[in-house]
Parts: sequence; structure tokens; C-alpha cells
Amino acid sequence: MLKGIHPAISPTLLKILAEMGHGDEIVFADAHFPAHQLHSQVVRADGIKIDVLLSAVTPLFELDQYVDSPLIMMAAVEGDSLDPTVAARYLAAIQPNITPLPSIEQIDRFAFYQRAQQAYAVVVSGELAKYGNIILKKGVTPVVA
Repeated sequence: MLKGIHPAISPTLLKILAEMGHGDEIVFADAHFPAHQLHSQVVRADGIKIDVLLSAVTPLFELDQYVDSPLIMMAAVEGDSLDPTVAARYLAAIQPNITPLPSIEQIDRFAFYQRAQQAYAVVVSGELAKYGNIILKKGVTPVVA
């Protein structure tokens, strides 16, 4: 166990976060996401909701400030609807650690899957919310003097 590292972050996830570079993306996927079909680097975080993972990761992880939206979620399929509390819960988890708080971009389901295939890794969570997947684009860590 390390001091200052949230217990929801496994050693594997910590290694992946450290390996990622500027512009790399990581998917925090709900429990229904076809992660193993889409990606070879999958980390399991079964039983842990995505907002908990976001609270744990964002103190360690700078979001990309050079893109319009470093946060991407899956849009609802036509005829379906999103639960607005899911995105609100995610933003509330991120907000204490990221300022200014960016908005979340919504993209089509299949565009999300394509983006997930290009991501650095996919973290499968215990999140059960429909359309509960989110992508984070890593930024540059500021120099602390």
C-alpha cells in the first residue's frame, strides 16, 4: 500500500497511468462494455463505480488543456435516453481535482467504440449505469518548482 494513493487504484492501473503520455486516452467503462473484444490492455476494477475511480485518478492525472473536450461519453442510441445524473456524478467526482472543469462531449456509440480501440487502456468498472462509459484524455503535468 502506498500513502496518498486511493485504494481503488490497483498497481496495474497505477502503472498504466504513469506510462501514459500527453494525448493518450483511457476508457473507464461500465460493467457491460465489450472491453476485451475492443482492446488488448484491459484492467479490471470490478465492484468499483466510475465516480470513485475518477475521484481516485484525477488527483494524479492532468486532463489535456489543448483540446475542446478531454472528457468524452457515449451518447444514447436513437430512441433511448441518458440519465443526466450519471454525467453529473462524474463531473462532481472530477471537480475537486480539475480546474477549470471541462464539459463532457457526447459521441455516437460506434464512434465511442472506435475511440476506445485507439485508447491506451480500458478499465472495466463495476458501474451499472446505462451509457456509463467515459474517456479521459491525458494532458501535461505542470512543473512544480
